[in-house]
Amino acid sequence: MQVIGLCRFSYPAIGGYQVEHASVEERRQYLYNPARLEERFRLFETTTLPCFREQTDEDFELLVLIGECLPKESMDRLYDLTSDIKQIRIVKRAPARHRPVVKDVLHSARTDPDQPCIQFRHDDDDAVSVDLVERLRLAAQDAKGLAEHNRTIGLDFNSGFLARFGPEGIRATQVFRSLLGVGLGMYIAGGCKHTIMSFTHHKIGRFMPVISYPDAPMWVRTLNSFNDSPHARASKTELFPLTPEQEGEFIARFGIEQDAVRRVHSTA
Repeated sequence: MQVIGLCRFSYPAIGGYQVEHASVEERRQYLYNPARLEERFRLFETTTLPCFREQTDEDFELLVLIGECLPKESMDRLYDLTSDIKQIRIVKRAPARHRPVVKDVLHSARTDPDQPCIQFRHDDDDAVSVDLVERLRLAAQDAKGLAEHNRTIGLDFNSGFLARFGPEGIRATQVFRSLLGVGLGMYIAGGCKHTIMSFTHHKIGRFMPVISYPDAPMWVRTLNSFNDSPHARASKTELFPLTPEQEGEFIARFGIEQDAVRRVHSTA
């Protein structure tokens, strides 16, 4: 079964963000602010890329959606950072309304629309477990009975970490969050026109059955200066330095090494 992920990297869509802007130009100026882009690159390099580089099931595609207007220096940097990960494909689009663009990108990636697929969404400042793709396939097997009467089924891994990354390393705490977005996939039947982006992630349970898996930490959601969610930006969750055991867990489960985090986030 084809597995497709979508990650927006500062794509200047009309709509699709909780931070609102009056025009495409205002959004572009906000997204391409040098300080914001630098933070996004550092987080993308230390969260997203390690975990997808190390997936136990390598049969997937991660579409990284960017604007055609992304500054050349940033575009070159993005291509350089992702060049060694064969599953990543950078997709360029002109600024446009969010939902039609992401729908088109995901539909275009389906090799056989008449066959079922699994899709997942991913933010450029988060990480998932190195066995996410493998677990999504197993979850789709679990969903076989539901698939007889439902064209879409949510696959939600609701255990993970909230964390902050910086020059001093990682501060984190384990939490349970249902339908957070990260670690959330969807089974889609053959011929179905819906995508993982057809639904607001925290409301997806209103439109389809959802299977939840609370067994192991499957994601790291970073709290940072430019979180799109105001709740994340204002989060008062107490975070703690990683214990030696957690340092090992972050390496084993997410491919994240604390020394690499310190190095990347300390670069002037």
